[in-house]
Amino acid sequence: MSDRASTDNVQRPMMPRMGAAAAAAPASKPDNLWPSMKRLVGRLRPHRLAVSVVIGVAAISVVLTSLAPRMLGQGTNVIFDGIVGKQLPAGLSKEEAIAALRADGQNTFADMVSGMNVVPGVGVDFGALARVLAIVLALYVGSALLMWLSAFLLNIVVQGVVRNLRAEVERKIHRLPLRYFDSHSRGDLLSRVTNDIDNVSQSVQQTLSQLIVSVMTVISIFVMMMVISPLLALIAVLTVPLSVVVTALIAKRSKPHFMAQWKSTGELNGQVEEAYTGHELVAVFGRSREVEARFQEKNEELYQSSFRAQFFSGLIMPAIMFLGNLNFVVIAVIGGMRVASGTMSLGDVQAFIQYSRQFTQPLTQIGSMANLVQSGVASAERVFAVLDEEEEDEDLVEAPGRALLRESGLAKAGGRVEFSDVSFSYSEETPLIENLSLVAEPGQMVAIVGPTGAGKTTLVNLVLRFYDLDGGKILVDGVDIAEMSRDDLRSRVGMVLQDAWLFGGTIRENIAYGHPDATEEEILAAARMSYVDRFVHSLPNGYDTVIDEEGSNISAGEKQLITIARAFIAQPSLLILDEATSSVDTRTELLVQHASAVLRSDRTSFVIAHRLSTIRDADVIVVMEDGRIVEQGSHEDLLLAGGAYYRLYNSQFAGADV
Repeated sequence: MSDRASTDNVQRPMMPRMGAAAAAAPASKPDNLWPSMKRLVGRLRPHRLAVSVVIGVAAISVVLTSLAPRMLGQGTNVIFDGIVGKQLPAGLSKEEAIAALRADGQNTFADMVSGMNVVPGVGVDFGALARVLAIVLALYVGSALLMWLSAFLLNIVVQGVVRNLRAEVERKIHRLPLRYFDSHSRGDLLSRVTNDIDNVSQSVQQTLSQLIVSVMTVISIFVMMMVISPLLALIAVLTVPLSVVVTALIAKRSKPHFMAQWKSTGELNGQVEEAYTGHELVAVFGRSREVEARFQEKNEELYQSSFRAQFFSGLIMPAIMFLGNLNFVVIAVIGGMRVASGTMSLGDVQAFIQYSRQFTQPLTQIGSMANLVQSGVASAERVFAVLDEEEEDEDLVEAPGRALLRESGLAKAGGRVEFSDVSFSYSEETPLIENLSLVAEPGQMVAIVGPTGAGKTTLVNLVLRFYDLDGGKILVDGVDIAEMSRDDLRSRVGMVLQDAWLFGGTIRENIAYGHPDATEEEILAAARMSYVDRFVHSLPNGYDTVIDEEGSNISAGEKQLITIARAFIAQPSLLILDEATSSVDTRTELLVQHASAVLRSDRTSFVIAHRLSTIRDADVIVVMEDGRIVEQGSHEDLLLAGGAYYRLYNSQFAGADV
């Protein structure tokens, strides 16, 4: 990760406020549900073998669970047969007992006994009952163990997929062009990388396991119901199309609200991040009420979208449960009539009722998963939108410029920079730099001055290939930077920005960031050259002092000195200082200028400055206005010319108009 220069706000397309309504979010429509879901499921393809094992283990577990109600029905038959058999006269056969009942006018009872396995005069066979219960226990224990194994394996698969997705997004961010970050809210991007990916993880983990088990359960139970009674099985199946229709209708209404929910989440996160980062400014300017009002507005939007999404998706389960209860009533009535007629045993009816409840339960679970699925797919769409963004042009595997640098031995030396008829604009409608030509010789200090929006920072951003040219070329040591890899080019450049950026870590680690393989002696030498050594010994742990993420435990000037040391240790052939001394006091600025003079020896340096007193000793001063070079020369020559530089220089000493 490297410091990123900010370009001139006047000419650059305006960056949206973090958390504002303009925060970038993918334009989504309900018809993106299936393509996005297909794309998300497609990420399981590399794990086909593991998923197959999960499905196989889950299938065995479901089959064992499905066999248990049938076995319990057998146990019920053993008990009921024993109770009825005890009421019949002993010594008779089953046929004789039925004939006696019919002769006694008990035809209904006789029909029921004809469908039972009874022995007149014999009670409950507790041995057979114990065997049935032991088998049922074994089925449930085996099913539970296999279900745990299935969930364990699935967790490995899903977390592996999410880990790869998170890594892919991280790599993608480093390949995105600078203009992407200029036009997208940082808070919204962070929300996609963190909240949305976490939501995808939870949704896939919960829905995939439930979906596999539910589908297997429906198939297995349907087979068992067909074995017991095809008629009742067909009655139970009637609820399936009704459940699908109800789920589809409700899901269609809730999908847009889930998209709005996650869009509002990203905007709210961006606003909170902005308010937290600029907390001091909010307090100083007394804007706490306005910030709180904006937060309440966005929070209310999130509440409304979340409420609607959960309300509509929450209707699915009650609707499916209602259909399941109607189905249960019909099966119970018809089953009771068939037991009375002797065409079904009581245990089979009991088992079928259990199956009917279990048959509707997975359908209910599938329906209840609709909100999780839609929420997860909505988050996946936002993540995929980042992955689908246009990337920087890929560097050639063996860029032509790299071979030229190796052959000439200039990989870390020289520093001649030539702008040849360069043209660039952030948008076609607003030209910025047109037909600009400039040559900076090795060892020269080139100062770039001009009013805000003139294109000063844009010029050095073009040198670093943060943006590609619209026309012309830039040559570094005679090599077109378009033919150099970005790594080769940027490894030759050291940069110090106006806004000092430090990473969480020690001062030693922050200095060594410019040269990870630097020795302790090189780190200390860079610290002494940049005068970091002056203040570091006053800190509790010296160079091992840990800087927090905001860098709040050291002053702004000290942070700037550390960033300068980071540039020093890289030993670049080209140095860029973008208002690098704006955060240090006058005495420290003088010391940094002396150190910079040593660093600039035999190196080209571009210095962007607003305080013109700091660049009097520049070899060449380039004055820019509206993307063009209007003057260039030494400090004395430009003052004598009485042109744009003269007016700019004198304006810094003029009093304010009254």
